[in-house]
Amino acid sequence: MGRIDCFIPFATAEQAAQTIAHLQENELVKNIFLLAAPGVEAQVEGCHTLHVKNLTASETIQVIAGHASADYVMLYTKYDTLKFGPFAVERFVKLADDTQAGMLYADHYNVTEKGADKAPVIDYQFGSLRDDFDFGSVLFFCGCCFKKAAQAMKADYEFAGLYDLRLKLSQFAQIVHINEFLYSDVELDTRKSGEKIFDYVDPRNRGRQIEMEKACTEHLKEIGGYLAPEKEENGKLVPNFKHIEFDHDRFEVEATVMIPVRNRIRTIRDAIDSVLRQQTNFKFNLMVVDNFSTDGTREAIASYDDPRLIHIIADYYDMGIGGYWNLAAHHEKAGKFIVQLDSDDMYKDEHTLQTMVNAFYEQNVAMVVGTYLMTDINCNPIPPGVIDHKEWTPENGRNNALRINGLGAPRAFYTPVLRDVKIPNTSYGEDYALGLNISRTYQIGRVYEPVYMCRRWDDNSDASLDVEKMNRNNLYKDRIRTWELQARIALNKK
Repeated sequence: MGRIDCFIPFATAEQAAQTIAHLQENELVKNIFLLAAPGVEAQVEGCHTLHVKNLTASETIQVIAGHASADYVMLYTKYDTLKFGPFAVERFVKLADDTQAGMLYADHYNVTEKGADKAPVIDYQFGSLRDDFDFGSVLFFCGCCFKKAAQAMKADYEFAGLYDLRLKLSQFAQIVHINEFLYSDVELDTRKSGEKIFDYVDPRNRGRQIEMEKACTEHLKEIGGYLAPEKEENGKLVPNFKHIEFDHDRFEVEATVMIPVRNRIRTIRDAIDSVLRQQTNFKFNLMVVDNFSTDGTREAIASYDDPRLIHIIADYYDMGIGGYWNLAAHHEKAGKFIVQLDSDDMYKDEHTLQTMVNAFYEQNVAMVVGTYLMTDINCNPIPPGVIDHKEWTPENGRNNALRINGLGAPRAFYTPVLRDVKIPNTSYGEDYALGLNISRTYQIGRVYEPVYMCRRWDDNSDASLDVEKMNRNNLYKDRIRTWELQARIALNKK
């Protein structure tokens, strides 16, 4: 009956014992291969040992492809106990046979000290290019598809091998989500959502990110979604971005700072004060768009006696943060440039606004993204510290943006472009969608010095999201990527 070759990480016999025992009980399992680090003795009866340096390296993928001989390859990616539910292995095989998919993955349970929690995952789609897409810890492959994808891999990565394999496989085979809870494993990362979201920009992970960018860029070129930084025009290579003249003169002020807010009485004054003390050589104003605040925030805003502050009441039940942005962008008092500030954050010093506006003219861009410093509520620096998003390069930033989950802060926009593009009326991912859309045509500028303080506290909107909310957010961002990728492929075909 053996139709599955299983590959599981091995550190010690004790660590792998239960997982091996569960697999050996199933007659569908043909071979069990233990993936052990060089020098680790892994002599377990009925198993074969393969020495590999890194589970996600290209070399490891090639080793697996070279030893797999069954219909299916099952790769487990955690160093903890894996246990399948009753007939769950049979279910994987049944659906693999039925769908002829290249890869399958399933909902599961995460076991912690507190018990077993449901861990549903989301559907894979065309734009699911995030290298941290959550498939769970069990990856179930068609054996032939695994080998074909491995054969198509061109680079030798230390970290991005498994990511590269998945991208290659997605080019010719279906990746199927089984929305059934088929197994349980041990959850290794029990941090809150707000503590995980900055992992991809942690400087300690820079080497990994460079590899992931290279793999993603290669994939975009292969599927026709890559946007080159230059194009040929009259026999010469010129920048492949639309030039901006900045000649619109119908604005009363040069810049507007926009703060969307709802129930932030503890922080709104800090945000407003950080704007009003800006020192610039141009006129600016501040629009605070308030939506159904009931905790004194509305009264706090109204208490300011400063003609630069425009208080917009936006009590619309059908409006998200993107909708507030559209209100501000199309307001008659909006400036030539609109600069973002969240209601619980602050500008780093009195020069932030001048620095951001200068970048538009210096770099001829439609959007500018700054650099921020992570702090606590009292503005004390906290890890990972400065977030500069240096993965955004003038040459490849708009391609790499399809792989990562955000573009940085603060964000600023040339208002005529913002009015033309419009912003999705959502409260999550609206800024990301806007950045991707703008970058398709225009260059996005960068300020690599810290100009913004991103304050983390218990009441941040992303501080502690449950799995359903995180899945909704990630599904929407993947949908944004899908739409953008389709648009870029169509653009290239022209």
